[in-house]
Order: sequence, then C-alpha cells, then structure tokens
Amino acid sequence: MGKVYDWFEERLEIQAIADDITSKYVPPHVNISHCLGGITLTCFLVQVATGSAMTSYYRPTVIEAFSSVQYIMTEVNFGWLIRSVHRWSASMMVSMMISHISRVYLTGGFKKPRELTWVTGVILAVLTVSFGVTGYSLPWDQIGYWAVKIVTGVPEAIPIIGSPLVELLRGSVSVGQSTLTRFYSLHTLVSPPPTAIFMSMHFPMIRKQGISGPL
Repeated sequence: MGKVYDWFEERLEIQAIADDITSKYVPPHVNISHCLGGITLTCFLVQVATGSAMTSYYRPTVIEAFSSVQYIMTEVNFGWLIRSVHRWSASMMVSMMISHISRVYLTGGFKKPRELTWVTGVILAVLTVSFGVTGYSLPWDQIGYWAVKIVTGVPEAIPIIGSPLVELLRGSVSVGQSTLTRFYSLHTLVSPPPTAIFMSMHFPMIRKQGISGPL
C-alpha cells in the first residue's frame, strides 16, 4: 500500500491537498449564517439522488404522469419517502438559496475581489429557480397544469417577441404534451450540467479567496 500511495503522492501531491483542507483558517466572525450555501449544496445533492431514483418510475406523458406519481407514492417500496424528501428538500433548497444570497449581499460579500463569485452565485440562483418552476409541473395535476400555464403565459406581455417566446416555452400554442416534455427535459437533462459547471467554479473561488470579513 505504501508504494501505491507514493505513486499517487508523486503525481497528485495528496498530502499537500490534505494539509490545505485541514489547516484552512476560519475567521472568528463566521457563524451559522455562513453555512447557508453549504446547506443549499446538500439539498441539491439530495435532490439529485431522490430525483434520479424517481426517474425509474415516472412517465412524462400527460396521460400517465399523474398516475405514475401515484404509483411511486403508493406501490414503490419507500417511494412515498423518496418523493416526500425530494419535495421538501426542493423547498428547503430554494429558501436556503434566498437566505444565502441575502446574507452575502447584506454583508458586502459581493465586493472586490469576489465579484466573480457573486456572478456565479446569481447564475446558480437562477438555475435553482428553474429547477423549482419545471419540477412543480411534472406531477401534471391541476396545480401543476395551471402553474405551467401561468408561468409560460407571462412572456406574452413582452412586445413583438412575447407570443413566439410563449410558443417556444410551450412547444405549441397551448399547454400540452410538448410542454410537459420540454419541462421534463429542462428539469432532468438541461439544467443539471450547467449547475454542476457553475458549482465547480463557485466553490473553488470561495476556497481561494476565503470568507469575506464582517461589516
């Protein structure tokens, strides 16, 4: 085992990485409010795990979507628990994200030299909201249907490009199968990769620049 470790140590400098992680200075003013971003990340990881589990049973069609959710809740082993955790973790993720951004803004954590950290955080916030909007409609019950109808109808007020934008979001003039397919694709395929990319930028910058000081 020693030779294996030495081989990796020579190439990756594992000990230097471990020393950096264990010896990082934490300012005395840091409190629970500085952990909100980490809680948001934890909620995201829970969302990925529970959401991936539900994709094995969920059927994204206007005819079968609601019945598949019912099946997950009533027939699948621990399905009720997985979906409940997914639902409540989504709400917690959004609330923690809002609290985190508010804390950073109010304490001036967006100022020089942390402008890029702030920009990537705002982009992650937008992606978080997109997860919530698209995921809310997937059960395709009355609440989900009317929610997506209202959300996709908002751009109608924009001059000239409003109607084409609504049709782009819905996949047609009215809300239907194309809309559900697009929202499901956005929720499970389109949004996760950029979220992972911006997280891989956001957290190393926090690590490099450290936690901002008190007011």
